[in-house]
Amino acid sequence: MKKVLKFKTNIKCMGCVSNVTDALNRTAGSGNWEVDILSPHKELTVTSDNLDAEGVVAALAEAGYTATAIDGQSN
Repeated sequence: MKKVLKFKTNIKCMGCVSNVTDALNRTAGSGNWEVDILSPHKELTVTSDNLDAEGVVAALAEAGYTATAIDGQSN
């Protein structure tokens, strides 16, 4: 069963999205994540069967970005 994880990030523009694409594709899989750079929190949404919030936070940290889980998720 797929779960949806949401994060506040410091991904601000399409250049930033490009910078995190490889790390998120390796971690969550291509097509399983998206960033709303127009939202105030620059919200990242990840859909996954087996990924946890810590894995997403670690992938973004590897790319030089930060993420904080929202909606009661741990990070």
